[in-house]
Amino acid sequence: MAKYLFLILSFCLLLFSCRNNKQEIKSEYIANQAYSNEYNIAGDSIYYAVGFQIETHTDYRLVTVRNPWNMNLVLQRYVLVSKTAALPENLPEGVLIRTPLERTVSYGSVQCSFFAEFGALPTLVGVCEPQYIHIPYVQEGVHSGRIADIGQGTNPDLEKIMLAEPEALFTAPIDGSGYGQTAKLGIPFIECMDYMESSPLGRAEWIRFMALFFEKKDLADSLFRETVDNYNQLKELSAQVNRRPSVFAETIYSGVWYLPGGQSYMAHIFRDSGADYLWKDDTGTGSIGLSFESVLDKADKADFWLIKYNNPQDMSYESLKKNNPNYAFFDAFKHRNIYACNMGKVTYYEDLPIHPDYILKDLVGLFHPELLPDYQAKYYNKMR
Repeated sequence: MAKYLFLILSFCLLLFSCRNNKQEIKSEYIANQAYSNEYNIAGDSIYYAVGFQIETHTDYRLVTVRNPWNMNLVLQRYVLVSKTAALPENLPEGVLIRTPLERTVSYGSVQCSFFAEFGALPTLVGVCEPQYIHIPYVQEGVHSGRIADIGQGTNPDLEKIMLAEPEALFTAPIDGSGYGQTAKLGIPFIECMDYMESSPLGRAEWIRFMALFFEKKDLADSLFRETVDNYNQLKELSAQVNRRPSVFAETIYSGVWYLPGGQSYMAHIFRDSGADYLWKDDTGTGSIGLSFESVLDKADKADFWLIKYNNPQDMSYESLKKNNPNYAFFDAFKHRNIYACNMGKVTYYEDLPIHPDYILKDLVGLFHPELLPDYQAKYYNKMR
């Protein structure tokens, strides 16, 4: 399981599937794609994300999650009604959620990171695989027994879930396996599809989706507005550069070199940081699997090589070459211009979905240090 999660993290394999609901979405996604200082991020408008919609009515709120594999279909609808209000008559079809939620279970670290942003961590009564959640509040809660360790996300402990008595389970559907016996418990699943967004700010906007279930909408709007401002300021700064250094990423795994597709999340960040991503012309929004030879043929003269990994020991040129002597053929190896991010020691995975501005700042500082002369790298450091 740990290897599977690492593959998701390192190579952004977006090869998931889930059940379909064949109802058509009737209202259109609002695609403003605008800076937050031009639009007051508030109300029901969605500015960057394509995966959800919000409709606020007098006595309830309707939240629609689109099917990311067929955007003309609905994955799920949630009808949110405040706990302090009487239940209205003639509510629309959807999963009824009384808000704010007070007892929740999170299937992953990403949802916990969103919770931490808008102050919902105290609602957690259970988490899956806490060893991968590097949030002190969660670690302390699991250690003390306040937060239950309910096991693996693919096979949670049903008894522990029932004992925890959550009002909702926050999940990210995986590979069409459904929810198995957990679905029979009758507890609503909040399906968080943020990982299917291809744009950095699109994924970050899912904070506005999750906050609705805790009646934290205004706070989430404010937090997202700040992220948008920071990101776009850095993007404008890097747009002024005269030269864009070439870059490629990652390493080969089990005979396949997985790289971000040209329209993927990371490709957007590379572009916005003022770099020339060598696979920018690829049309994929997920990852692309290539042979070693094809990567070497295109990236042998690249200026930068970025590698993410998770290991107690820091990666070095010696360990990289020991793993595959052919890595030494790349100019970035020869010129000692490899930058590595040890995700076991920094909060890259936790920060990436919510704060793409943090990641972007790291890369702007790496590719164009003259633009941020006093910046100290937070994630990527020069490999030794």
